[in-house]
Amino acid sequence: MNINDIAKLAGVSRATVSRYLNGGYVSAEKKEKIGGVIKETGYKPSYQAQMLRTKKTGIIGVILPKINSDAISRMVEGISVVLKKAGYQLLMANTQNDEKEELNYLNTLKNYHVDGIILIGTVMTREHKALLKNLEIPLVVLAQKWQGCACVYYDDYHSALEVTECMLKKGRHPGYIGVFMKDQAAGAQRRKGFQEACRRNHVECPEEHMTVADFTAESGYKSAKKLFEKSPEIDALFCATDQIAYGAALYLKKIGKGIPEDVQIVGIGDSVIGRMMEPPLTTVHYFYKTSGIEAANMLIGMVEEKAEAIKEIKMGYRLEKRDSVKK
Repeated sequence: MNINDIAKLAGVSRATVSRYLNGGYVSAEKKEKIGGVIKETGYKPSYQAQMLRTKKTGIIGVILPKINSDAISRMVEGISVVLKKAGYQLLMANTQNDEKEELNYLNTLKNYHVDGIILIGTVMTREHKALLKNLEIPLVVLAQKWQGCACVYYDDYHSALEVTECMLKKGRHPGYIGVFMKDQAAGAQRRKGFQEACRRNHVECPEEHMTVADFTAESGYKSAKKLFEKSPEIDALFCATDQIAYGAALYLKKIGKGIPEDVQIVGIGDSVIGRMMEPPLTTVHYFYKTSGIEAANMLIGMVEEKAEAIKEIKMGYRLEKRDSVKK
């Protein structure tokens, strides 16, 4: 069964069937005839033929740093909603927070001839810049602001500043557990916002009150242990993510520190684990699903060469005040 057979059975021209299959104008009467024949015969257009004709695969690649993340899953949910509605399939690649794997997957997806790529970014290296310069495929970076790239990103600086100020109203000896500075968003911008809040509230956070973790609760636990063994006077602890804050809270409880009576603690992300903590975590809500929707819409606009396609969006946030800080 091919397009000529469909045309013959429907009593229309081959060109009419072609327009029908490609979304062109076909009268209601002919559309009904062609649709009936396709349904009756179970005909499916050749994927290879469609690709050669349209120069598109109908596939969007999504590169993400890890799968087991509440934030990432919400971003991907938003992306999926848009791609499904627009008729695109999603092909995911998990880098496990390995920047070299990001480069490998960018090359792989380019060779697969995907129509576009959404990169849930971590770091921008010289190798990234060189590869992206010659990519020749529409690309949107999500969760990082990378110069020269279309991107959807979060207001990490102001969110960190605001949530830190929330706990410094009742705390005078702040501590900080961040992530590595090469991550511009969660690392550099959140640290910058934390330090500005300390400056505005006329408190100091010496280097011995600051450390870095990875994005896990286990690392948050170990980092809190490291901080409080050296500096037990810390009474207000900023954590770059809710996962880190959860791990830190477990350590504080182990050593008999009350939250928030002895140590206030805040995070960023408004994850399920932060809401289920006891006491519930004061944090920042990022609109992860909405950001995924925005990134996908942006990419589809670039793929379909819409003149009005937006190239940069900074997302808002919402401070969630809960019981891990003093009233």
